[in-house]
Amino acid sequence: MKSIFHPSESRGQADHGWLNAKYSFSFANWQNRERMHFGALRVLNDDIVAAGTGFGKHPHDNMEIITIPLNGEIQHEDSMGHKEIIRTNQVQVMSAGSGIYHSEFNSSKTEELKLFQIWIFPDKENLEPRYAT
Repeated sequence: MKSIFHPSESRGQADHGWLNAKYSFSFANWQNRERMHFGALRVLNDDIVAAGTGFGKHPHDNMEIITIPLNGEIQHEDSMGHKEIIRTNQVQVMSAGSGIYHSEFNSSKTEELKLFQIWIFPDKENLEPRYAT
């Protein structure tokens, strides 16, 4: 596999007030036709989520989603009935498969949350959704 280097200042960025995000690949409103994915790696986002805010209930399908809080805690809830706190340096893995709804919130009312989110294209589509920490 060839190596590709993208300096941090070349990454996409978005500041939504409650969310400050840096994108390694095309994501949301930041599009770069040269940076859609790298092999099976589709998303590598570096996010800072303001205290007491987060991502409301939204769907995913056919994607492996890995979330790693680097500083802070995430309150996770999903349509499979999982509800838990993911703490600093824990790893959360969701296989969205045939479809899942979930929400992720910064559980702190005073501190911001810093996290990595990684999305990987699955080998097989429409499998039963799975979740693990």
